Amino acid sequence: QVQLVESGGGSVQAGGSLRLSCAASGFIVSNYAMTWWRQAPGKPRELVSGIDTDDSTAYRDSVKGRFTISRDDSKNTLYLQMDSLKTEDTAVYHCMGCQVYIAGQYCQTLGLWGEGTQVTVSS
Repeated sequence: QVQLVESGGGSVQAGGSLRLSCAASGFIVSNYAMTWWRQAPGKPRELVSGIDTDDSTAYRDSVKGRFTISRDDSKNTLYLQMDSLKTEDTAVYHCMGCQVYIAGQYCQTLGLWGEGTQVTVSS
C-alpha cells in the first residue's frame, strides 16, 4: 500500500529555513518522479518542485533559488530544503509520487495524498 508521511514543517520568521521530509512506503521513490505541492487557505494546490528518475529537478518560478528538492534512496525519503522563506510560502506542503510526470506541469498521482505538513512564515 502506497503511503506518504510528510514532516518537518513549523513556524518561522521570514528569511528563515525549514527542511521538509517525506517518508514513502509501499513503493520505491527512485522508480518514480517525486513532487512537492502546497496549498494555502482558499487556494488550489500548486506544484512546487519535482525530481525525476534521472535526478533532473524543476521548480516553480516563485521558489527558484530558494528551495532545493532531493531524494535519499537508501531511506526511501524525499526532502525539500526551503531557505529564505517568505510569508507567501505559508501553506500545507504535501509530497506525491507520479505515475506520469511532465516537469513543472503534470503529475498523475500515485496513491492518496497524505496529511501534509504545515509551514507558517511570519513577517
